[in-house]
Amino acid sequence: MNDGNDADDEGGDRDERDRGRHETEEERADRRWVELLQEVRVTQTGVQILFGFLLTVVFQPRFITLSETDRTIYVVTVFLGAAATGALVGPVALHRMLTGRRVKPQTVDWASRLTVVGLVLLLCTMVCALLLILRVALHNSLVTWLVLPMALWFVLCWFALPLWTRAHHASPADGKRSSGHP
Repeated sequence: MNDGNDADDEGGDRDERDRGRHETEEERADRRWVELLQEVRVTQTGVQILFGFLLTVVFQPRFITLSETDRTIYVVTVFLGAAATGALVGPVALHRMLTGRRVKPQTVDWASRLTVVGLVLLLCTMVCALLLILRVALHNSLVTWLVLPMALWFVLCWFALPLWTRAHHASPADGKRSSGHP
């Protein structure tokens, strides 16, 4: 007697075949976790170096000569760097605290979300750091015109291009077109 679950199982298997992978939910979670760790390693290193550098700035003799605005930008930048570090180290803590609890797919989903939040915070940290450095170096209105295109470049590289690619090159299993052509 068929209770309808067999059709769901077949549909799930069909989705796996359409993706070109034959993996269980746990195998997929393991693969996604390894991929996420590789991605996080790259961003963690960058944000930790940037954050470490930011922490040393306050101890430089020239720091006391900064304007109130520049010191405010510095404090905001340090807070953003700390938040980015927390979000990008978060997936490791999540995994460590939840290992053996049989929630790896959910752990990978949350870790992925934390990574995206970390990227947004890293973008903000980079923009603020660039703003501060260029304000100190140039002391003129050109700063905004240099920082704005760089901020847009980060958004394009880190978010717009991946989202555009996802929208235009979705897998056939998603019911969307698989190329950029209609």
